[in-house]
Amino acid sequence: MKYSYKTVMPHLALLAVALIYGANYTIAKELLVAQFISPNGLVLFRVLIAAMMFLLIHVFFVKERIDRKDWLLLASCSLFGVVINQIFFIAGLKYTTPINAAVLMVTTPILVLVISAMFYREKLNLIKSVGIVLGAGGTLMLLMNKGSFSFSGNLKGDIFIIINAISYAMYLVMIKPLMHKYSPFTIMKWIFIFGLIPVIPIGVEDAITAQWASFTPGMWLAFFYVLIFTTVFAYWLNAIALKMVEPATVGVYIYLQPVMATTIALLAGKDSLTIEKLIPGLMIIAGVYLVSFRKKTRTV
Repeated sequence: MKYSYKTVMPHLALLAVALIYGANYTIAKELLVAQFISPNGLVLFRVLIAAMMFLLIHVFFVKERIDRKDWLLLASCSLFGVVINQIFFIAGLKYTTPINAAVLMVTTPILVLVISAMFYREKLNLIKSVGIVLGAGGTLMLLMNKGSFSFSGNLKGDIFIIINAISYAMYLVMIKPLMHKYSPFTIMKWIFIFGLIPVIPIGVEDAITAQWASFTPGMWLAFFYVLIFTTVFAYWLNAIALKMVEPATVGVYIYLQPVMATTIALLAGKDSLTIEKLIPGLMIIAGVYLVSFRKKTRTV
């Protein structure tokens, strides 16, 4: 099998996204636990900084206009991929545990496949189905080894995370046609600019009243990690991948987030590698491979 830029690059991008999001569960949770900034205030800064950065890049490096017929779809992508997605994820993470949030986000690839099959007739074959089962099973095994999973006491946050997963799945499917037509920088600029319209009135008061003087150096690092890496880089890398692979492939990389989180813990000396962690990790990797697998077609 020959590997090219188009076959390797999207998977490298998605691996980077999995690493960023895998660390984000703990980093963002610690930021919210301190209660120096509210979820809505944090979302406002995420959207604002991303909009500014993508706008600057687009102005200086990309000259591209949006067709009139695509504006409604672009606004819808902003609603599901930025507004609903970020508001409910950050709010859900405040009320539930990182373990619960990661488990519930595993539903995203399944939702992506269902939505893709309904609206874009993406085929759900046996290989992809087995990949979904392997990935989900490995993720659940890995997370159960880290602690208990309970809906009691965290129901509000769990519901918010489920809404976030549905919204993110919708975004991954809806944005695919636009990625075939426009630069990722063009798409990212407009979805974050559109996202500012509802997010500003929702989060402006919380952003103003945030207790900035109480931020420790570690909290500032966490704050900028959420803004720059989890928002700007993760969205951009996902957009690059969506130009070359199906939404289902992008979605299934969510399975790698717990693996990435475990790897970070091992490197930091906060955890140890056991057979209970190795087996689920191999299952997750196998699941990602199967969902990404494409049959080689013959040319005559």
